[in-house]
Amino acid sequence: MNNERMKVFGFVVAIAVAAWQCDGSEHGASYEIFPLRMKTGHGGRYIPEVSCQSWRVGVEAHNVIDWKTVPLDCEGYIGNYMLADQYRSDSKTVCREAYFYAKTLNFTAKDIWVFDVDETTLSNLPYYAQHGFGVEPYNSTLFNEWVDIGEAPALPESLKLYKKLLSLGIKIVFLTGRPLEQKAVTVTNLKIAGYHKWEKIIVKDTSIYDGKTAVTYKSSERKKLEEQGYNIIGNIGDQWSDILGTNTGDRTFKLPDPMYYIS
Repeated sequence: MNNERMKVFGFVVAIAVAAWQCDGSEHGASYEIFPLRMKTGHGGRYIPEVSCQSWRVGVEAHNVIDWKTVPLDCEGYIGNYMLADQYRSDSKTVCREAYFYAKTLNFTAKDIWVFDVDETTLSNLPYYAQHGFGVEPYNSTLFNEWVDIGEAPALPESLKLYKKLLSLGIKIVFLTGRPLEQKAVTVTNLKIAGYHKWEKIIVKDTSIYDGKTAVTYKSSERKKLEEQGYNIIGNIGDQWSDILGTNTGDRTFKLPDPMYYIS
């Protein structure tokens, strides 16, 4: 798929995302692309929507692990979840608790809060809406083409948390699995999306971490931060690999993401 087609489709999805972000209701827009119809049955008949909801809970609880794609029958359910109210509401709950925790702390000049980027600060929903909401196998070429456009919107609840933490005097560090080659476009995209200030942005040096898991990479980089004298008072990400491992910080927060799994 060429860039022109991707841009056109991305524009259409962006309209839906913008409506979701800007609606005056408490949780954003009530727009649904896949109306849920909870089917009933008997005799153990398979009920896709119920099963997909249970699968998503298993993913978020880290009981379902090492999965490669969203189950084919769950494309509609995951699409509805991501673009309707519940995803925004779940994200709001996580970010609200993070802020409540932050307000209880006494800060020093070396206290930092670590943010992941993809599906934590920036949303790739326009891309995944075009690729089955995680049903399609990951395609690095197509995904990198999307990243290089630099038009990923902010996750609204994460942006609110970011601004509140800055207002409290907490320094922000972005720690992403994106490679060095995408640092410039990531910096530009973050600024366009509303993130204008940070202490550091750390991207993955593949010459060091090629073949290493995200847990290994992020643990190592967090250790380096602490060796530089920083104290990680908070750590938020959409993947369990963002918040597992070593040097995870004083408290971690897991945002919802049922579209992909990174170990």
